[in-house]
Amino acid sequence: QVQLLESGGGLVQAGGSLRLSCAASGRTFGSYAMAWFRQAPGKEREFVAAISRSGDRTYYAESVKGRFTISRDNAKNTVYLQMNSLKPEDTAVYSCAAKDTAGLSVYVRASSYDYWGQGTQVTVSS
Repeated sequence: QVQLLESGGGLVQAGGSLRLSCAASGRTFGSYAMAWFRQAPGKEREFVAAISRSGDRTYYAESVKGRFTISRDNAKNTVYLQMNSLKPEDTAVYSCAAKDTAGLSVYVRASSYDYWGQGTQVTVSS
């Protein structure tokens, strides 16, 4: 089992940047495909970005492509989400998720993931 702890959220003006981190417990971080999801008030959770176990494959939601970058450091058991050119519509609770897999793919459906963090609030003011 893995535990996930997000950090790095906060309040930022539109056009600004934030970097989220998700630290994972355990010694098998490299066995997990990872992703970030977000949920705004009154809305369903939505996919943001995903990364494969090795980090060589990534995938983004159209709404964040070109502005957000997902990366991972397996030596530090951490996955990151660099968010640039933030917009008010990016305001949400951002959660990281882990999928225990032997494959090399990325996964975009929330139901594919086995473990979730508690989330970190990102608020973008206009």
